Amino acid sequence: MPTLFNRRRPAVIAGVLALALGTTALTAIPGTAQQATPVAGVALARPAGPDFADMAARVGPSVVRVITSERASPQEEMMMRRFGRPAPEQRERRAGQGSGFVIHADGFIVTNAHVVGDNAEVRVELADGREMAAQVVGRDVATDIALLKVEAGAPLPALAFGDSDRTRVGEWVMAMGNPFGLGGTVTAGIVSARGRQIGAGPYDDFIQTDASINPGNSGGPLFNAAGEVVGVNTAIFSPSGGNIGIGFAVPSKMVQSVVAQLRDHGAVQRGWLGVTMQPLDRDLAAALRVGDAKGVLINAIEPDSPAAKAGLRAGDVITGIDGRRVESPRDLATGVAEVTPGRTATLAVLRDGATIEQRVEIGTNPANVTAGKPAQLRLGLGLAPRPQGGVAVTRVEPGSVAAERGLREGDVVLRADGREASQPRDVSEAVNAARSAGRPSIALQVERDGARRFVAIPLTAG
Repeated sequence: MPTLFNRRRPAVIAGVLALALGTTALTAIPGTAQQATPVAGVALARPAGPDFADMAARVGPSVVRVITSERASPQEEMMMRRFGRPAPEQRERRAGQGSGFVIHADGFIVTNAHVVGDNAEVRVELADGREMAAQVVGRDVATDIALLKVEAGAPLPALAFGDSDRTRVGEWVMAMGNPFGLGGTVTAGIVSARGRQIGAGPYDDFIQTDASINPGNSGGPLFNAAGEVVGVNTAIFSPSGGNIGIGFAVPSKMVQSVVAQLRDHGAVQRGWLGVTMQPLDRDLAAALRVGDAKGVLINAIEPDSPAAKAGLRAGDVITGIDGRRVESPRDLATGVAEVTPGRTATLAVLRDGATIEQRVEIGTNPANVTAGKPAQLRLGLGLAPRPQGGVAVTRVEPGSVAAERGLREGDVVLRADGREASQPRDVSEAVNAARSAGRPSIALQVERDGARRFVAIPLTAG
């Protein structure tokens, strides 16, 4: 299986981030042809260090292998039918594999979003060898976290999260996962750095470790010495695709917040300000008469955004949000994202040499909007707006009404009950209005591969 490289290339690092999958080979170390004279063996004392054996035995049953398959395209199915009707197993092909871990006895499992991808089928292999289908509860591409659910028929051994904010550079950590598809593997090292930004996204805050992490480890847990999960192994820096001692894990504090929203809503709702920004350097600070202040320079305001409604301007310098200092664009992006949409945040702003406080009602990030939960429960759809129009189907829950009616990820909803759909709420509102009127179904106009059709969706109770 090929290794995925260049997930996003950091601006200042010449290298690649190898994610998820890969193959490897053993390379012999060149030696001399000369035969060494046998010498008597000398027993050396084992160096002092941590022993992870007990911890590995305790947490190992909670670490799983994640296997993904993708459905053959209509064109591929047509080619197969030319040589006879394809069997169900022929219509699915193995796409890749990664790692994951159980966080609740009733079958909730955490992995990476890039491990799951947009595949039609996800299966999980437990440590005891059982393999079973997994439902994708939700994916958050921005933090590369996904939540799965399996029905194991009995409680599963679950792991506990630790406090990633308390991890210290230099402390011992242990990684577990499924590198190169080899199965359960344990490696150990130390925390090499915290707060790493690697160009993966606006919420980069990785734990760096030299515990050996290879393709296939993605989605597996990073443990502290107490056996608590302090991170989810997500990426490696490697020119070759193999481990060179630089791996990155999403900190558990972020994972817990994302997982809670995925479990409750199927998606992550992040606060949105509606600005574009850039770092404030010394020359700009002098030109804007803000002295040696640190902050973020606003260079554009999106129309009809929370920032526009609050009166923020291009040229403003934001130095804080709700009492927290803002010194970089990431500080502001993270601070705004953590505010629940609809709540008010207080920004510290430098404008024309003066300091002001600006209250802003934070909105919902359009890039993370899904259909409202009532519509999602009834239809089984995850939706997101498209810049070119319509609403993209980002997720179809297995066994849902939408799945039964043939909707797929990648479909585009153009109209819902006669009204144009440009935002997920347009679909939600149409569904709610139809239900309030006592109607048994709703018609969606759906586009797939350039072809348009109407689909009648029953409005089930719930």
